[in-house]
Amino acid sequence: MAETTGQDLKQEVVDTDLGRFNVYLQGDLGHAEAIILTVHDLGCNHTMYNDFVNHPSMKELTSRVVWIHVDLPGQEENAPDLPADYRFPTMAEMGGCLGVVLDKLGVTRPVMCFGEGAGANILARFAICHPMKVHGLCLIHCTGTTAGIMETMKDKVMQWKLDHFGMTPSTAAYLVMHRFGSFEAVDKQMEQIVEDFRNKLKKEVNPKNLTKFVDSFMKRSELLPDLKNITCFVLLVTGEKASFNHTCKTLEVNFRKSIENKKKLESLEVEGVANVIVERPEKLAEAFLYFMQGAGLVSSIGMPKIGKGVRTRSVSMEEADMPKIRTGSLSTSPPKTDGQTGQ
Repeated sequence: MAETTGQDLKQEVVDTDLGRFNVYLQGDLGHAEAIILTVHDLGCNHTMYNDFVNHPSMKELTSRVVWIHVDLPGQEENAPDLPADYRFPTMAEMGGCLGVVLDKLGVTRPVMCFGEGAGANILARFAICHPMKVHGLCLIHCTGTTAGIMETMKDKVMQWKLDHFGMTPSTAAYLVMHRFGSFEAVDKQMEQIVEDFRNKLKKEVNPKNLTKFVDSFMKRSELLPDLKNITCFVLLVTGEKASFNHTCKTLEVNFRKSIENKKKLESLEVEGVANVIVERPEKLAEAFLYFMQGAGLVSSIGMPKIGKGVRTRSVSMEEADMPKIRTGSLSTSPPKTDGQTGQ
């Protein structure tokens, strides 16, 4: 089934053994120069990427590629309750099933993956399961470890509240923390962004279905032992104030130990922000465009200038072509383990 939605998105419903996936295509799949696959974070769906994909810094790229946005089962806007006997898939199962989704859409060439949080974790698992289907990974706030003790405790409390009381203010506050770190209303624009997210949680997200997604994320298996099986280009992104900042650094350290071709790995940390996508979209756009060009895609697109507040490591791209970039890893000190911070 296919239909046209707002913002020139064509909706497809893809049935799989793991359930129904709502997929939204933006662009012409038959004539695009590249295909970008997205998966969303907790408490979100494909709409979390709307502003970034349509940002002025992304205008030329978006006009030449097709975006395939995947909503995980039961996470679409105003979704009905999942069946009572439905077993929500594991993170690994969802990663593997993305290959089926692409096959049913008729996608035959490798895709560039773009995801945040839980969505980034799922896309990394997709690259492990289907290496020939993935050209590159842009992983934002991705964790490669299992849930720590404090994370497990907080998630159990949130799940209980979602199941028994729906989207309570304290549950919404937890999800705000997950996406925006220790949020401080430092300006009206950011305050409005967080308020809009709270409203979406209250009005458009099915709390019972979200509970199942949160439980799957909380029970995630460790990614680190399988990083050696990821052979594509990789860009790791985090905000300095992100809730999972230290786990992103742990992932980077292990990636650098595991990846055979070090030139395929890059990392970016944006200073002073928690959520890079909404707080510094122009900086993420530049890094992503450079990354795609380094991976051999959309080479003729002009690049905006990097501004202040960005720290990045360039490996596969020539430093002379990247102004104001400082080499080095995401962290100047050894990353803390999940047991030390509770994440």
